Amino acid sequence: MADKLHVHVERTVKTVPDAFERAKKQFDGRAALKVKRNGKWQTLTWSEYYEASRKVAKAFIKLGLKPHQGVAIIGYNSPEWLMADLGAILAGGVPAGIYTTSTADQAHYIAHHSEAAILVAENDEQVQKFLSKTADLPHHRAIVQMTGTPTHPSVLSWEKLIALASEVKDEELEARIVAQKPNDTATLIYTSGTTGEPKAVMITHENIVWTADALVHSLGFGSDDVGVSYLPLSHIAEQMITIHGPIRMGAAIAFSESVEKLPEALKDIRPTYFLGVPRVWEKMQGKMMAAGASAPKLRKKIAAWARGVGLRGGYADQNRTGRPLLFPVAEKLVFSKVRERLGLDRARFCVTAAAPIAKDTLEFFLSLGIPILEVYGMSECTGPATYSPPDAYKTGLCGICIPGGELKIAEDGEVLMRGPHVFRGYYKDPESTRAALDEDGWLHSGDIGTIDKDGYLRITDRKKDLLITAGGENIAPQVIEGILKSIPIIAQAVVVGDRQKYLGALVTLDAERVEKEAEEIGSPARTVDQAATCPVFRAHIEAQINLVNEKLARVQTIKKFQVIAGEFSIDGGELTPTMKIKRKVVSEKYKAQIAALYA
Repeated sequence: MADKLHVHVERTVKTVPDAFERAKKQFDGRAALKVKRNGKWQTLTWSEYYEASRKVAKAFIKLGLKPHQGVAIIGYNSPEWLMADLGAILAGGVPAGIYTTSTADQAHYIAHHSEAAILVAENDEQVQKFLSKTADLPHHRAIVQMTGTPTHPSVLSWEKLIALASEVKDEELEARIVAQKPNDTATLIYTSGTTGEPKAVMITHENIVWTADALVHSLGFGSDDVGVSYLPLSHIAEQMITIHGPIRMGAAIAFSESVEKLPEALKDIRPTYFLGVPRVWEKMQGKMMAAGASAPKLRKKIAAWARGVGLRGGYADQNRTGRPLLFPVAEKLVFSKVRERLGLDRARFCVTAAAPIAKDTLEFFLSLGIPILEVYGMSECTGPATYSPPDAYKTGLCGICIPGGELKIAEDGEVLMRGPHVFRGYYKDPESTRAALDEDGWLHSGDIGTIDKDGYLRITDRKKDLLITAGGENIAPQVIEGILKSIPIIAQAVVVGDRQKYLGALVTLDAERVEKEAEEIGSPARTVDQAATCPVFRAHIEAQINLVNEKLARVQTIKKFQVIAGEFSIDGGELTPTMKIKRKVVSEKYKAQIAALYA
């Protein structure tokens, strides 16, 4: 069996094709990809994965893909998505992922902007987004459908695409691979666009290989590791943990059948590492708390005791002091069983990234013996700028600078970063590039933060999200929103009050808790819609917000709130595909409710 920690990374590997070829040789015979098809798990080895991607590359060349041209990809995570992405890179093209929730207009924008010659879509629904707009795509040569039989005669099935590979010689592909340089753009990451049109982040081969190596070294990943892929592959974080990180460490990636089936996939796969965006952890927490609320009294008592022990134990680990004496008992009775039920019993580390997470959520999992390690970064630095070492994390902080990178706080509090992971600029947008990258090579993040004496970063807010009250006070809404979400019944919160005399909040409710909580407080409400308009339930929420207000400075307190029926969602337009709040959308969509707070 191959040595577990394949982290003796050779620095001669400078491009993604170099790294992929090395992975094929180094991890030959080992599992690379696992996918559930027709109810059964299928496995592709590193050799099969590499050879299939080369066939895709040759087929793309046959279809007319020129070096540095775009390949637009839209679809849920699958081996075909990865092969389209890596096939594009091998052929000298530039993949550009599109979120599956994108409209036809949004898909067209990225296909047009990236000058995509090949359009790859998962199924007929996604193909239609391209078909309706192909007349306006001057570089377009072909549309490929990943799954099923295309309904339109001009669309190629995946099988027909692969068949084209035999018409291109290996030498032609090799010439494309050899011509690639470390500073060439390897991929375009389109920002999810909380405001305006998305910008195209140019990520180079060096950015990718260097960052993947830094993560593998820092976290001790190896070829025995197994990850689960379910977050959007058009996002840099998912690309690093599903495509490029595994290429450098030889880990196997298993695909969840859908985001909704993630809990089932976790139990099947039992990953050794797991990345969840904050909303994923919050939903897990909500379900576990709802289940706990209906447990028998004795079990509730044991769980409460164990969580108290777990929280003290988690902070003891961080402070390098001894765990509580009964920690092993709590581990055996509760923590091990919780991890097993979640499918996280093999997870050496669990990670959160992509958006701010409430301390209450971090402490909830810490109290169950599941420390969540925070990573901070952005597309413009190829994903991570900081990481939390599994043996030296601090709850509520984003970790330390990745080795070889630099991190500092500007005079106005903005977080700046520099290093081989920082992007080369925005494609076709020199003005935005100049605004993001200064003349000394520092990337301006747009985030406000602090660095403690040990080098640990804390993010306090987005520079552009700061609210300035009528009294001139600068307020960081994300901090208050995190505290509001510690109220169990509140699922989401958006703080408002820019240029107003006081702060207000829009909140959504945890649907799984409503009925039980309503019974406890004597409310007739049984659904979220009923709770949103019930005076008894509203008084219950107000009392809890008032308790939270006692912990805040006077200018930070929430004076009025509105309960929004339903939830903020990607489909509703309030969340980006990585589940960050689109504040402008919320402000516009709920302007009547916000106005009522200040009437």
